[in-house]
Amino acid sequence: MKKTMNSVKRTDGEKRMAVLRLELDYELATLYEAMMENDEEKKKECKRRLEKLRQELMRLQV
Repeated sequence: MKKTMNSVKRTDGEKRMAVLRLELDYELATLYEAMMENDEEKKKECKRRLEKLRQELMRLQV
């Protein structure tokens, strides 16, 4: 039973990591756009979301 649960967790984690990478790419593109527009508020918000995504990605990699 433990092997089955670990297998399911690993599969879910791998799927979530793929989604996180796409979200990271999107946020980086948004940050780049904010930098080009010199929009300080948008840059702060993007950096905050990027930090949350990075933390989640780090938890999944452990």
